[in-house]
Amino acid sequence: MTPELDRRKFLKLAGATAVIAACGGAPAAAPSGSVTASTAPKATGRISIYSALNESTNNQLFAAFTKATGVEVAALPLAAAGDLQTKITAEKNNPQADIFVGGSSEFHDPLGKQGLLEAYQSPNAKDVQAQFKEASGLWTGWYTGIFGFISNTSRLNADIGGKKPATWDDLLDPVWKQRLILPDPIKTGGGYIFIATQIFRFGRDETKAMDFMKKLHPNILSYGPTSPGVITSISNGEAAGAPNWSHDILTEKAKDPTRVDLTVPKDTGFEVGAVSIVKGTKNLLGAQAFVDWVLTKDAGDLNTKLSNRGSVRTDVAPAPGAPTLTSVTLVNYDRQWATDNKTRIQKLWQTTVGIQ
Repeated sequence: MTPELDRRKFLKLAGATAVIAACGGAPAAAPSGSVTASTAPKATGRISIYSALNESTNNQLFAAFTKATGVEVAALPLAAAGDLQTKITAEKNNPQADIFVGGSSEFHDPLGKQGLLEAYQSPNAKDVQAQFKEASGLWTGWYTGIFGFISNTSRLNADIGGKKPATWDDLLDPVWKQRLILPDPIKTGGGYIFIATQIFRFGRDETKAMDFMKKLHPNILSYGPTSPGVITSISNGEAAGAPNWSHDILTEKAKDPTRVDLTVPKDTGFEVGAVSIVKGTKNLLGAQAFVDWVLTKDAGDLNTKLSNRGSVRTDVAPAPGAPTLTSVTLVNYDRQWATDNKTRIQKLWQTTVGIQ
């Protein structure tokens, strides 16, 4: 072989090595199945999102996701997480959603246990505390919400003498009779978490907690099908007050600070708002891209700005005036117990208050 042929052979081999290196290094050093940023498939197309967030948050949050990734969103906003859980369960043989977002983890976790969610451990979940996520990635928490109390200023002054509840027991006062609205504990995360909060407040004594719910029942004008809808009802003066999410109450108060107000009674509970991928998603890459994005600081900042919710990220500042997990008195809320016993507790409550 001539020197010129040797040189050509060397250059050809060197060129091939350069191409291999550009795609992830020499073959001997590349782990089996490894994918680099330059070769990883890019999320495209459209994803269908079942959302328990309110409409204004949906619109701007999803638009920001599309702008950041190019993946379009078709949203089904039902607001009631329980309804979405039921819908995803009913569609298990022909999934229509790619993503389930919003609503407390108590509504995501059972879907995971039924094999209806796709496990995905986002790289952005590495700094999320263990208490805010499912270990295998079936769902990941991305925001927090503290349960508070909304009062209609006019109705509170006229009907209740202007006294806001400092404890949940204050709501048993007969002065509140037929003047409260509670989010439906069957359909809404808020309603169920309210019941679970009472159970933990009474040291897991279910008898005492159900006695509280039974005594509270005559003071309830109605059980609202969605938590945001209950806030609208209070704002419109249909009742004097309602247990509800502090962040949504603050959002409503911003519209007219004189119409409604927020109080956080002691020994309250909180939610971990979750995101999960529906098993059988027709756009897995797009769904994973959404989970990745919603766990970013940009998404956390935007969600806090739009909704006054807290973030699981420590680098996202709370909304002005919003209560935080360290500024209120919380019950010792066992989220896994509340999740595992949800159906049983819901049925126990229905029996207790005579609602079927």
